[in-house]
Amino acid sequence: MNDSIPQVQIDSLFSAEEIAERTMALAQEIRRAGFTDNVLVVAVLKGSFVFAADLIRALHHANISPLVDFISLSSYRAGTASSGKVTVLRDLETDVAGRDVLLVDDILESGRTLAYAKALIANRGARRVATAVLLEKPGKRAESFEAEFVGFLCPDKFVVGYGMDMGHHFRELPFIGMVVGAD
Repeated sequence: MNDSIPQVQIDSLFSAEEIAERTMALAQEIRRAGFTDNVLVVAVLKGSFVFAADLIRALHHANISPLVDFISLSSYRAGTASSGKVTVLRDLETDVAGRDVLLVDDILESGRTLAYAKALIANRGARRVATAVLLEKPGKRAESFEAEFVGFLCPDKFVVGYGMDMGHHFRELPFIGMVVGAD
């Protein structure tokens, strides 16, 4: 892993305030869709960890007390473009059979990762599997896949911040920014 911080320009796309407001609204949408205290929230690591944490707190404000687990899937590794192959790096610890599961991811782009995760969990006997994503890039689909809950539509630019990275850097930014010149 290269520890030096890339020297790039990052332009703000969604502010911390916009993200917080939209996350609270998503929690209400999830509640209206019938998810209750029995829901298992599965955060897809690593990129979704900040969004998942804020969404779980927002679900609390929507009177939902979810159980939480994590799955680590990768199709990017250290690059800026999907490899096309999804790999399970860390599997769930919770039995999903008969449960309502809400998969939470940072970005829906090619659709491969979420389609893979949703099928994996459904095949393990989940009663219902839905997806919540912070960002959706509709123009890059490699799989026919739609998320049930979407925070923002995102331009076809490489984005970082709020948990999303570029070669393991910039996850700490409190906003979502576009990396200028990294399409």
